[in-house]
Amino acid sequence: MIPVLSREQMRAFDARAIAECRVPSIVLMENAGRGAADVITREVFGGSADGKKAVVVCGTGNNGGDGFVVARHLHARGARVVAWLVGGEERLTTDARVNRDAFVGVGGTVGGGTLDTLRRAMDQCDVVVDALFGTGLDRPVALEYADLVRAMNLATSRRVALDVPSGLSANTGVPMGECVRAHLTVTFAHPKLGHMTASGAERSGELRVVDIGVPPDLADMPAAMAIEPSDVSALLRPRAESTHKYRAGHVAVIGGSPGKSGAPLLAARGALRAGAGACTVVSWPSSVAAVSGAVLELMTASIEGDSDAERRASLDRAAAGKRALVLGPGFGTGADAASLVHHALATFPGPIVVDADALTVFAGRHVELRAGRGVAILTPHSGELARLFGVTADDIDKDRFGWARRAARETQAVVILKGAYSLVAAPDGRVVVVTAGNPALATAGSGDVLAGVVAAMACALDPFEAAFAGAFVHGEAGDRWAEAHGDRGLFASEIADLVPAVVRALAR
Repeated sequence: MIPVLSREQMRAFDARAIAECRVPSIVLMENAGRGAADVITREVFGGSADGKKAVVVCGTGNNGGDGFVVARHLHARGARVVAWLVGGEERLTTDARVNRDAFVGVGGTVGGGTLDTLRRAMDQCDVVVDALFGTGLDRPVALEYADLVRAMNLATSRRVALDVPSGLSANTGVPMGECVRAHLTVTFAHPKLGHMTASGAERSGELRVVDIGVPPDLADMPAAMAIEPSDVSALLRPRAESTHKYRAGHVAVIGGSPGKSGAPLLAARGALRAGAGACTVVSWPSSVAAVSGAVLELMTASIEGDSDAERRASLDRAAAGKRALVLGPGFGTGADAASLVHHALATFPGPIVVDADALTVFAGRHVELRAGRGVAILTPHSGELARLFGVTADDIDKDRFGWARRAARETQAVVILKGAYSLVAAPDGRVVVVTAGNPALATAGSGDVLAGVVAAMACALDPFEAAFAGAFVHGEAGDRWAEAHGDRGLFASEIADLVPAVVRALAR
């Protein structure tokens, strides 16, 4: 897994590199800037900087110092570079001043003047490098810089940001007022939390990480870890020759109601495609008939009884012997459904994937999820998590990492916060970022399939592993489809049908 750091952790990383590895800060800056110049030369200039035009917009802090290093290296490679200093020279940090002077010393030009002059320069160059604020910004962009950021965004040339786009929170990925929209971001040592969010990714563009010449394990207890394919491959063991369907795991999907029979069917399809040996859909009598004829490989069980006690006993019989449950897809949120949701959580001893309507049952009462007998795996999107905590979806998206960690801690459940860069959080504070997935997955039923895939994984893995492995496999299936078809038009059932090929590729 790849460590993902907060702004504060990156500062601590640099401090350890300086204090423990005895690498001076000026050397760290040199390595960062040279690495960024390499990326620009390769990916923006096509391999040669000779004759290319660049404008590097430098602030007075260390991000500006990185910019002066970039400017010097591009100049030395034959590019025509203007480093535009924003702010007085007297405000330059020590390292930034050293690199400003070094750029001038090799014949570089430090520009200045009106914003209109800068606009013309940016429109006539091949690349604009944003070295204004970087990760150091922890407050809204001041008004005196807002016009500058807007001008950078209007430039017709390619925009490359150093570390994080100026104006973007390195911790949340939320713009703090005006924010640079980069085509490419070169970040140093490790990705930052803000890169791993939808809004941060939109403003960062393509992300490249360059090392700064010190061991990466100087990061102490990273805020999150980004999943790599090898992390999932390590969990997908070949089956024993003696495996039979019940050893592979029998999953029960408790869901469905009139007009919503598709939801449990999609969850069941996901479970079977992800390796469950058997799957039973447990539903209301009025829905069982619709479910029964849809998939030949499914079993069904009906929730029978006129009283709550009878219905609970019926559910117990259906859940007996099952390895994992999916609870909620299309199940409804009325009193009868809510009673059975509470009962299943209180009595089932294994992992329970709590999805859709089952989450809504606990709206405003998330602490009641702690009462479960087994380990719950919650699968909310931002709106569902907001309902659990009595806040808004916008509140969640302003700090997805914080809310995912809080939800896992306060519910004592594994939480998959769905969306672009889905997060998987454990009660002990671990958070991983799912790097697979794309906008094609924004389709009805996608979450139902995910619930089934995770339940199948939970038949063989611990709940946290099952959650991140299932979410990654689900995302990879979506990526395979998008490679062939684009970013829209995906049927949720197609996600499930691609899962076996994804698992096979990862297991190899």
